[in-house]
This record gives sequence, structure tokens and C-alpha cells, in this order.
Amino acid sequence: MTVMNITFLLTAGLQRPAGLRYFPLAKELVRLGHRVKILALHPNLQSCEQRTTQIDGVHIQYVGQMHAPKAEGDVTRFGPWQLTRVVFASTLGMLREVAKTPGDVLHLGKPQPINGTAALLGGKLLRGRPLYLDCDDYEAGANAFSAQWQRKIFAAFEDNLPRFAEGITVNTTFLRERYIDMGYPARRIVYVPNGIDADRFRALSDRQADAIRARLGVRDQRLVAYVGSLTFINHRVDLLLQAFALVAQERPEAVLLLVGGGPDLEASRMQAQRLGVERRVIFVGRVSPSAAPYYLKIADVSVDPVDDDPVARARSPLKIFESMAVGTPVVTGDVGDRREILADGKAGLLVAPGDSKALAAGILDLLQDDDKRVRMGEAGLRASERYYWHVLVNDFVKVYGLS
Repeated sequence: MTVMNITFLLTAGLQRPAGLRYFPLAKELVRLGHRVKILALHPNLQSCEQRTTQIDGVHIQYVGQMHAPKAEGDVTRFGPWQLTRVVFASTLGMLREVAKTPGDVLHLGKPQPINGTAALLGGKLLRGRPLYLDCDDYEAGANAFSAQWQRKIFAAFEDNLPRFAEGITVNTTFLRERYIDMGYPARRIVYVPNGIDADRFRALSDRQADAIRARLGVRDQRLVAYVGSLTFINHRVDLLLQAFALVAQERPEAVLLLVGGGPDLEASRMQAQRLGVERRVIFVGRVSPSAAPYYLKIADVSVDPVDDDPVARARSPLKIFESMAVGTPVVTGDVGDRREILADGKAGLLVAPGDSKALAAGILDLLQDDDKRVRMGEAGLRASERYYWHVLVNDFVKVYGLS
């Protein structure tokens, strides 16, 4: 077997959603015998006491500050001039490490300006290393920007970096077709959806799950769970709240768990009040990645609320894979790859996207039909087996010409 030195360039920390794709992947590459290094940006660099570490054989180094700082669980925004300084310093820090880090390939996690510039200048031009690109989102469409010029810069990197790449990995068929339509050779694109980190699911404790139920005070309630960012722009938590208000009219014992934080946390609280369901919605807040599976495990149903738009089609929702892994059926819109992920609707319920009434009907269907809920949960467990990273890594390495 060819042993490779692989360096991932990430624009976020390992505890951010992107890290939940790249770190388990890196661990599996190490288990295959490769040497892996991650150069990442930290959400709060000043508070980062250990900027270089090694976990499960993966060498991790934080080389700069993320463009969106995070303090006490809340993501904020830099002002224009401060953002310019942060972007310049982080790009320089990543470029410096790329230039002096030995390796066979550079693999960008997300095609963005900071890691893209560092890879092109420090890796491809100065060191002549082959460049690979991983696309796990529609960045220019999914991110919130304070100015249109920022969106244009992101779009320029997203659309043009592929022409410098030896190969591309994508997590959805939408992104695969997007790059093919832009002229990138199909033979150099490898489809690798998001996956499940076995280490986070191997030892889930029933006792711990019961303790969480007790702490929340929901021992006898039917639980509907959402685990993810609380934002209306690309996760449609507002749509879920509208749907749950309809569910609450039919099922007085139903409780909605909103697990996570985000820019629309307060707006979500206000919407719950306007809809009259504030006593039926528990805002759990941000939890650690190791704790998140428990909230899916204790739920009767989990939800991935979406519209039918390019952002949703480009997303491979981690919440769906992880819900399947604990045997909790998912209700989501029939958008993008979700039908295939959910085994053509056997492992979860597909409804019309962007429709609160359809979403509510799907949730009620599963809450009211115990046999169907159990059957779908079991099908989800079976379907999840092909989405563990120790399986997916075998497809990922094909982009390097390995198999």
C-alpha cells in the first residue's frame, strides 16, 4: 500500500460542524496507515492554550483565527477593518505552515479564501504539491455575509479553485453535477457523503440517556428533536416551529427539543412565544459533539427542516446520519440526496419541502404510529452501516488514485 502524507487545510475548528466531517475522516486515514496533519483556524484563538496537539494519530495545529469569532458559545462578527486584519493574519499563518510542512498532497476542506490562498501560494506554487479540494456545502449560498462583495469573493474561490485541483471530493450529487456543469472532469470527482464517527456512537449509555430525560423533565413526553444550528437562513428552524405548533394541537404530550445555538436563537424564542408553544419547546443550547447523540437517542422523532433550494440540495445533513445511527426515524423534505440516504423512504419519512403543514403531518404520522416508527428506526440502523467513516474512507482515497 502506498503511504501518503496528507495535509488538510480547514477554515474552522474541529468542534465546529465541518470538523465533524474532517476529523473522523482523518482518523480513518491514519488507521489505513497514512500520515495526516490538520491545519485549522480556531473560533477563539486567544483562548486556545494548546495550539498544537495529536489526537488518535492525527497531528492538529491551529494557525489562525476564524473569520467569525465564537465566545461563550455565541458566534459574532468582526467589523470590516478587523475582519480584514484577521483574514490577512490567518492566511499568512496558514501559508507559513503549508510552506514548511512536508507532505504529498494538500486537501482543502471547503474552497474558501484563507485556505485557498495558502494552498495555491504556499503549496502549489512554492512547493509544487498536488492540490485536492473537498466541497461539503454551497458556500456562497449558505453563508451569511455582511456585504455583497464578501459573497462575490467566496463565490470566486468556490467557482475557480477546482481548476487548480487534481481531484475533488463532494458530499452531494448536487455539488458533483454543479462542478461537471462548470467543466470539471467527472472522472476526477469522488462522491463521499457525510458520515458517522464510530467513536462517538460506540458506547452510548442507556443510563446516561435516562439521566438526560430526567434532567429535562420529560420522562413521559413524546419528544421531537432538532440537533443543529438555530438559523432561519439555511436550516429553517422557523419552519419547524410552525410545524410543531400544529403538532402541539393534536398531541398535547409532545415536546420539541432544540439542541444547539446560533444567530436566530432569540428569534426562535420569540417565534415560540408568538405561536403559543413556548412551554412546549425546550431550548437545550449548545452541547458537546459527544453529548449530541444522546438527544437524538431519547427522541421519538428527529427533524431536518428544509426548503427546496440549492443550499439544501448541496447539504449532506449530519443530523440525518446520526439519527439513523441511534435508531430514531427522521422527518425531512424530499430534497437533494435525502431520499437515497433514507433508503427511498424506508429509513425515514420524506415530505414536501418548505411546507409546515406537510412537516407537521409527517411528525404526527410517526408519533401516532408506534409500529411504523419502530420499523423505520430499525431500517435506519441498517442503512446507517454504510455511512460509517471506516467504510466511507475507502471511497475517499480513490481521489488520490488509491483503492
